[in-house]
Amino acid sequence: MLLVLDVGNTHTVVGFYGDDRWIHDWRIHTETRLTDDELNLMISRFFRQAGIGPEQVRQTVVSCVVPPLSGAIESYCVKYLGHRPDWVNHKTVDMPVLLDNPAEVGADRLVNAVAAYEKYRRSLIIIDFGTATTFDCITGRGEYMGGSIAPGIGIAAEALFTRAAKLPRVELIDVPERAIGRDTAESMKSGLLFGYTELVDGMVRRIRKEMGEDPKVIATGGLSSVIQRISETVEALEPNLTLEGLRILAGRIEAGRKPSGG
Repeated sequence: MLLVLDVGNTHTVVGFYGDDRWIHDWRIHTETRLTDDELNLMISRFFRQAGIGPEQVRQTVVSCVVPPLSGAIESYCVKYLGHRPDWVNHKTVDMPVLLDNPAEVGADRLVNAVAAYEKYRRSLIIIDFGTATTFDCITGRGEYMGGSIAPGIGIAAEALFTRAAKLPRVELIDVPERAIGRDTAESMKSGLLFGYTELVDGMVRRIRKEMGEDPKVIATGGLSSVIQRISETVEALEPNLTLEGLRILAGRIEAGRKPSGG
């Protein structure tokens, strides 16, 4: 049994794999001050819901971009699961990272890159709509080139609500009928969704020119399904990209621990 943790700035995904089969996953708010005991109380509920005992977990793989939680996760795994977790970083990912400082790239971005290249085996632009909107570029040879980072659409929406007294919160789940809003809420939806889609399409066109290849454009996370319906450049959705990447990396890490025969 495999336990995976994808710890993001806003949400954390906890998931279980068994016999190469995805069993269950849960999305919760990331709490930076959790202790190992509090993590155990929380994850124990997920164990019970999935009908799994902690003793069945033989490996834990963690992608974490929230350093304050690293110690608690490490301690939780040792104390309650009886093993140390495997941490995803540029050293554990078998993909060349062409950055000046490879350690700077977020673990979640590397996980997405591994999963996407494993599936498509070609040059790629991966757009992840999370707390930030990230663009990750993969060469046809399977190298991580680098990318771009923009504020997430949720951050922009929250900024409008908190910094402008008369603007309401709006739900960004439907595509507006028109760009010219007829009331405040419709105007905000238009500006946010159409505006961010133009950001996405413009960045993709600019990145394509710099890559000098013909990358496939895929999207994951957050509002990717809504943006795809508007976008002229997003070609495919991969909603479980990060989880699949963690599963792939878990297998490679485990295989690397086994002594070679001969």
